Amino acid sequence: VDRLYGWKTRANAPIRMAMKQQSRDVVNEFEHRLTQVITELKEQGLNSELYYRNKEVKKYVSIVPTSAISGEGVPDLLMLLIQLTQKMMEEKLMYVSEVQCTVLEVKVIEGLGTTIDVILINGVLREGNQIVVCGMQGPIVTSIRALLTPHPMKELRVKGSYQHHKELKAAQGIKITAQGLEHAIAGTQLYVVGPDDDLDDIKEEAMQDVNNVMSRIDKSGEGVYVQASTLGSLEALLEFLKSPAVSIPVSGIGIGPVHKKDVMRASVMLEKKKKEYATILAFDVKITPEARELADELGVKIFMADIIYHLFDQFKAYMDNLKEERKKESAEDAVFPCVLGILPNCVFNKKDPIIVGVDVLEGIARIGTPLCVPSKDFIDIGKIASIEINHKAVEMAKKGEKVAMKIIGSNADEAQKMFGRHFEMEDEFVSHLTRESIDVLKENYRDDLSNEDWKLVVKLKKLLKIP
Repeated sequence: VDRLYGWKTRANAPIRMAMKQQSRDVVNEFEHRLTQVITELKEQGLNSELYYRNKEVKKYVSIVPTSAISGEGVPDLLMLLIQLTQKMMEEKLMYVSEVQCTVLEVKVIEGLGTTIDVILINGVLREGNQIVVCGMQGPIVTSIRALLTPHPMKELRVKGSYQHHKELKAAQGIKITAQGLEHAIAGTQLYVVGPDDDLDDIKEEAMQDVNNVMSRIDKSGEGVYVQASTLGSLEALLEFLKSPAVSIPVSGIGIGPVHKKDVMRASVMLEKKKKEYATILAFDVKITPEARELADELGVKIFMADIIYHLFDQFKAYMDNLKEERKKESAEDAVFPCVLGILPNCVFNKKDPIIVGVDVLEGIARIGTPLCVPSKDFIDIGKIASIEINHKAVEMAKKGEKVAMKIIGSNADEAQKMFGRHFEMEDEFVSHLTRESIDVLKENYRDDLSNEDWKLVVKLKKLLKIP
């Protein structure tokens, strides 16, 4: 709905409330577009109606107008899902005695220590039950000390006193207190150990989810450090980073707030001379002040976002800036490949400096490129000081362009080379590549060179006998 011309935003409001503050023109356009949608759905064989006008939900598909940007209509969508579930699926609900329980959140509560908020979907939990929970440092085996629920009409996440229970039956939200829950992972399953169960088998099963995630970490040990609020959101982020369009390696993972230890792990990339990967991608988590301070001190970048794509955009912008910085730092050492031919009767100055007209036969001629003459034992004739095309100064010239070029001595102490003595009209100039300059090109200018240019690098490498 935010795409309607003149739409007045009312963040996260029910759609009917948001519609009341719109102008007549906006309401008219809304009705026009709604009619279009209903017609298009009819063409696909579906009868549909605006959800609050829909009197026959079994025959007509409900349309819920929403805005993914400002949230109008989202409360309606949630309400409709709950209403339909309660009305249509009540008879299909089935209770199973086998415990099915998911950890939603791991929290430190004053007076209770570290607790876990869980959703008990099936089965019964009892005080004193031995449970197994998946942890970052291995399976956590502990016993339920207390089963807590909020008082009626209160929400589990709201602070306050709780009701204690000896046992609780599905389905409901429960806060569990037990020892050793500090490293429990939100989004994983909680298992109850029965009298006939093998504890080792349950521990292995509990760790299955996190083992699947750990297998996605880059085996080379190089990559960014990823932190997320739950195992599910961590899996989603890892899947996104692994996709071919993104392809960002991951060296380590964490769940929950970013602490100093996470920053220390990410800083290992600085020792490996991989500054771009000394980065923490924090998805939907908080960062402790101590971690932020240490990151600034060590030079570790932390990017925060609640939306995966925003996180990627921040990291990409950082990588692009870093790339530009490296290009500037290595500009003097980068030698682009080129082969130049002297144009007939175009030697304007024979020495101090040499000014000639040349044809760029292959590659890219850039200011600062050192040149040598292969036919004269690879004698160095100097560096390109300036390039002109039709009396206009340019930074570079590409294959097929004819340009005027000023060449000055590479070394101030060295005698200036001269046309007629050190090289002739028929001689060609080539970039004087070195092993170091090729490495700089590979590291910082890979995308600036075409496949043809890289083939020329290989050709000149053989010509100049570079190992």
